[in-house]
Amino acid sequence: VRRQLEYLGVQSIANIGGAVRLVSCKTGFGVTGMLDKARRLADDMECDIYVVGAANAGKSTLINQILAKNEEKKMAVKFGKKKPSHASAHKGAVTASPLPGTTLKFIEVDIGDGQKLYDTPGLLVPGTLTQRLTPAELKMVVPRKQVEPITFRVASGKCVLVGGLARIEVVGDTKPFLFTFFVSNEIKLHPTDATKADDFVAKHAGEMLTPPLAPGPERMEQIGEFESHTVDIQGAGWKEAAADITLRGLGWVAVTGA
Repeated sequence: VRRQLEYLGVQSIANIGGAVRLVSCKTGFGVTGMLDKARRLADDMECDIYVVGAANAGKSTLINQILAKNEEKKMAVKFGKKKPSHASAHKGAVTASPLPGTTLKFIEVDIGDGQKLYDTPGLLVPGTLTQRLTPAELKMVVPRKQVEPITFRVASGKCVLVGGLARIEVVGDTKPFLFTFFVSNEIKLHPTDATKADDFVAKHAGEMLTPPLAPGPERMEQIGEFESHTVDIQGAGWKEAAADITLRGLGWVAVTGA
């Protein structure tokens, strides 16, 4: 991530390429360390903290974790121990939802010691499939539990359908590749011949292939035609992925081959 930020020329007040932190909005892993770093930077610059990112990136969920950590610290100071695990609700929680646009304005959060943190509306990233999905379909696409990677061996002329929303295909004179999909467990994956893919989607979208949900043909028309991209990948052996293909709004596919 740091290398990519440097390549894109992203400037950071923390260090070259940005202060990258691995955190979990679901479990709270790494949140305390990240917040401490942000607090120190805000103190040095005498400014507030803003949480900015794409829609559905988890900004509001992250802020709720920050609020929970603050509550734990207050309870620890007051009672000399951490808050009981069953008392997980915290005052002032912000609304988190898989629907883009849930955060409609800047939301101010007091994180103590005179510092303010602001939740901001999500940025709509061009080409993101989630912008074309219904609320029910969004709930399927946004993971609510740990993703279970699924791997397929895909030869030339074969493809894997990602619900009715995407298709990954191997073309040309090449050896088979392993495609490992990191997408929501509720998205139906289906390997098939590339020549049969269009007919299969037309017949089974909304049923065997979800999302989209029924009525499949009508939803496929509303979503629109697929946009095609050709990626040239040189295999790096069977012990590591040679490349990751991003399905914007859905997840990614690790490509492994010799």
